[in-house]
Amino acid sequence: MRLQDVWFRYGRRAPWTLRGVDLTLEPGETAVVAGPNGSGKSTLLQLAAGVLRPGRGLVTGRPAVVGWVPERFPADQPFTARAHLNHMAAIRGLDGAADIAEWARRLHFENFLDVRLNRLSKGSAQKVGLVQALLAPPGLLVLDEPWEGLDAQTREQVPAIVAEVVARGGSVLVSDHLGEVARLPQARRWYVHDGRVHAEPEPGRRTVIELSVDATDARDAVDRLRSAGFHIVRVRDEAPRP
Repeated sequence: MRLQDVWFRYGRRAPWTLRGVDLTLEPGETAVVAGPNGSGKSTLLQLAAGVLRPGRGLVTGRPAVVGWVPERFPADQPFTARAHLNHMAAIRGLDGAADIAEWARRLHFENFLDVRLNRLSKGSAQKVGLVQALLAPPGLLVLDEPWEGLDAQTREQVPAIVAEVVARGGSVLVSDHLGEVARLPQARRWYVHDGRVHAEPEPGRRTVIELSVDATDARDAVDRLRSAGFHIVRVRDEAPRP
């Protein structure tokens, strides 16, 4: 999929949210979108998924089957989770009963399948949105803050789901502000800033990595890290375990 000189704004006289975006996401690739709040991350994901259309430029090569999971699943609906998912499967021409049951088991919400969507917690509603996106194997899976509101068990499933889509030759585009990107070590990085998208880390951005070494080795470890060009933020003693 290719975004070619893509511009977007939310109104004819509004300022451009994104300007001159040129990006390519190949089959079998994952890209993580980062950037400050309000920078246009969700807008970029919606353009890629086809939810929004660019004001200028083109999006080409989008796969026929797109799985789209917004940051907040629209759960204000008078249906149970099961009825909603069955309906979405039928729209795609699928008999999704078995798949729905399997995904509910895997994402730990079997007990909520017959609960109305508007009574579900944010995390449980997000699981419904995730299953909806996966009922037909997507050629492109777009996840906007997929870890938000999920319990620890389900957060562990997200990297596995991404890996499965990629292994089938699909592409994955995901935004993240919780630092969960470390769970996707092979992903490319796209950084959104001031309406532009950089296919590289944020200029000047640094990552802090905490290491723990035996106290007797601390000075030698600090010397070796400094000689390798790393900046030591601080050295502290760890409280002894009881």
